[in-house]
Amino acid sequence: MTNVDFGLFLWTFVLFALFAVVLGRFGWKPLLTIIEGREKSVREALEGAQSASAEAQALLTQHQELLRNTGKEREEILARAIKEAELVRADLVAKAKAEADAQLERARTEIQRETKQALLEVRSHLAELVFEATSRVVASSLSQDTQQRLVDEFIRDLPPIQ
Repeated sequence: MTNVDFGLFLWTFVLFALFAVVLGRFGWKPLLTIIEGREKSVREALEGAQSASAEAQALLTQHQELLRNTGKEREEILARAIKEAELVRADLVAKAKAEADAQLERARTEIQRETKQALLEVRSHLAELVFEATSRVVASSLSQDTQQRLVDEFIRDLPPIQ
């Protein structure tokens, strides 16, 4: 083992140098190009992933803001709807009360009119009864015109109808 063959050493060295030159000239550059290309594609993929992540984060933030705005908008719409419903309810109550008051007033007016009509009929009927009773009592002593005048005066002196 301590014996070193100079010829073997020289040929090994020459072959190694030749192999290094051939590999450096024809193999090393394409290999470096492939490695650089791969490194470039990995770098681009990483940059693309980072930009996609940033874009996704921006979209998530935008979506969350949109959800918050939608929630606020929903609350505003509900508040407006409740307020409008209260206004409609108040309006309907006011209209119903006004209608009820109007019907009550019409009923009172009708009752007063009917009462006056009934009193007029009672007066008229009373006048006829008084006239007939009076005509029987004083048939012989008073003329028909005098009797009618007395009845008219009696009716006129009756208290007014309210």
